[in-house]
Amino acid sequence: MNDKNNEQQKKGGRHPKVDPAKIRYTISLNEAEHSRFLELFDQSGMKVKAHFITACIFDKPIKIIKIDKGSLDFYMRLTSFHSQFRNAGVNYNQIVKILYTHFSEKKAASFLYKLEKQTVEMIEIFKNVIKITEEFHQKNLQNNKVE
Repeated sequence: MNDKNNEQQKKGGRHPKVDPAKIRYTISLNEAEHSRFLELFDQSGMKVKAHFITACIFDKPIKIIKIDKGSLDFYMRLTSFHSQFRNAGVNYNQIVKILYTHFSEKKAASFLYKLEKQTVEMIEIFKNVIKITEEFHQKNLQNNKVE
């Protein structure tokens, strides 16, 4: 009766691989070779050392990823600024609706005139941001070509 219950139960676990890697090699490295290996491994951006080694042996392409912390910080701040700018646009629309619902047309027009002046200043700031971003891209592309 126990055999019958065992047959009905499904076995869990991982499906076996079609071609499992069973053969293992061992290499020995001195300190200098080991540090060079770790440096190359870190530059590759791979997560598994075994995959990195097999890629090196069989001439598979190895990607070396260089992360420029300055560029990363710039893009994070630019993204934050862009979201704030977008939020200002949403607030702008809300303010215009509120002005026309709560104030007379003449008073709303005077407030809109003031708002329009502030909008022109914001446009100038955004143009400067675009100019700085383009300069950054040009500088970054030149640095990448030199390496």
